[in-house]
Amino acid sequence: MSYSFPENWSKLNVALCHDWLTGMRGGERCLELLAHGFPRAPIHTLIHNRDKVSEAINAHEIRTSPLQKIPGIFKNYRWFLPFFPSAIRSFAPPDCDLLISTSHCVAKALPHKPETKHLCYCFTPMRYAWTFHDEYLGRQSLKRTLATPILARLREFDRENSAGVTRFVAISEHVRKRIQKFYNRDADVVYPPVDTDFFSPLLGVRGDYDLIVSALVPYKKVDLAVRAFAKIGFPLKIIGTGTEFEKLRAVAPVNVEFLGWKSDEDVREFYQRCRFLIFPGEEDFGIVPIEAQACGRPVVAFRRGGLTETIADGATGIFFDEQNEEALADAVARAEKKRWDGGAIRRNAERFSVQKFIDGIDAAIQACLR
Repeated sequence: MSYSFPENWSKLNVALCHDWLTGMRGGERCLELLAHGFPRAPIHTLIHNRDKVSEAINAHEIRTSPLQKIPGIFKNYRWFLPFFPSAIRSFAPPDCDLLISTSHCVAKALPHKPETKHLCYCFTPMRYAWTFHDEYLGRQSLKRTLATPILARLREFDRENSAGVTRFVAISEHVRKRIQKFYNRDADVVYPPVDTDFFSPLLGVRGDYDLIVSALVPYKKVDLAVRAFAKIGFPLKIIGTGTEFEKLRAVAPVNVEFLGWKSDEDVREFYQRCRFLIFPGEEDFGIVPIEAQACGRPVVAFRRGGLTETIADGATGIFFDEQNEEALADAVARAEKKRWDGGAIRRNAERFSVQKFIDGIDAAIQACLR
C-alpha cells in the first residue's frame, strides 16, 4: 500500500453515510477508502447487498433503512425513488462528532445532532431530480409526465437538506458549479482516487481493438459508440452490464463485442492492450478514463463535464464536440493519425492518485471541524 492516512483520523468519532450499497463503482471505491481510514465508523445506507460490495465495507457495522426488508429490493430499488427521502430521514441521528456522507442522491439528508459537523463528499446534486431527464425518462413519455411532480418534490427536498451540510466537497469543478447553482453553496474540489499503482502500462503492446468500460445505462451513450463503430469497422470491446445490455447487443454489428462484467485484473489487461478508450457520454468526473490513462492509453471522449479537467486534448486524448456518430468517428480518425506518448499519458493520470484524495479529504475535514 503506497498511501497512508493522517494520524489524527484515529482520534475522530466519525459516522459514514452512502446512498445505497448494491455494487462497487466509483462512489463505492471512495467509500471503501474512507472505510479503511475510519475502521470503527458505522455506515448508514438505504439498502445493503452484502454480496455486491467489498469486505472492507462489509467489515463495518452497516445500518440500513426500512427499504432493506422489501422483497426484491436489490433489483428494483430505483422504482422506490419517491420513498428515498422518508427512508433516509427514518434513521436515528448517529452518535458522532463528524458525519461524512458520500452522496449523489439522499445520503446528505441523514439526520444528525446539532453539534455534529457534516462533511458531504458530493458526486453530484441528485441526478434524477436536476439533470439528465431525457436520458432517464424520455422526452415525451408517460413515465416523464407521471414523474414530473415527484421530481419537483425531490428537488425541494434536496435543496432543503443541503442546508444541513457544514461543508461540501465536490468531485470536480463541473460538480462544484452545480452545487453553487442548485444549492447556492460553495464547495471544495477533491478529485476521486484512482489506484495508479494497480493500473499501470504494459510496454510494447500495440492495441488491436478499442474499448468501452461502462455501466450500460442510457446516459452513458454507449449506443452512440455502437452506431459509430458500425461505420468505423474497427473492433470495439465493451465491458459492463446494465439495463441496456440486451438492447445494445441486439443491434451491434459483428465488430462490436459485449464482454459483460470483468474483474479489476481483467479490466486492467483490457486497458493495457487497447488502442483507445472510447468515452461517449457526459460524466461528472469519470474514473474510467483516468484508469486507462494510468495504463498509458489515450482516450477519445465527448468534450463535456469532468473529463475536460482530466484529459489534455491532443496530448492524452482527443475530444469531440457533438454527441453523434459522425463526430465520434471523426475523433477516432484524428486519434489514429497521432503518435502517442504513453509516458506522458501516464503522468497525467498520476495527478489523481489515492494519496492526493486522502490529503484533500483531510484538508476538508480539518476545515469542517474548525
